[in-house]
Amino acid sequence: MSTDAKRLRFLVVEDTDDIRDLMVRMVVREGHVADEAVDGVEAVAALQDNSYDVMLLDLTMPRMSGEDVVRWLNEHPDRRAGLRIVVVTAWAGERRAVLQELGVHDVVQKPLRAQRLRELIAETNLETFT
Repeated sequence: MSTDAKRLRFLVVEDTDDIRDLMVRMVVREGHVADEAVDGVEAVAALQDNSYDVMLLDLTMPRMSGEDVVRWLNEHPDRRAGLRIVVVTAWAGERRAVLQELGVHDVVQKPLRAQRLRELIAETNLETFT
């Protein structure tokens, strides 16, 4: 991490243990902090208690979907302020329009690649400083 870059706080929301663990390790390896949630219910609890810079969010999860997490955030603008939502999904084709309506513009294909994560971090840091 460069000295002028901000240390970002991530929330990784993914129901598949291996994928979630991998994304958390990637974030930490890049010099940032990562909390994790196994589904949307845990994500909402974390969002109520903490502020995050970036949320890496799966769409298809038990108990509460990624779309429902975004809907909850839209109903709680104080928790969404300053949060970059990045949907990480194997397939978002037909959901892209719904996601855009919900205000999500960052959709990344699974598996999340280290280079794409670095790009997201750089973009987020640029937005933070401008």
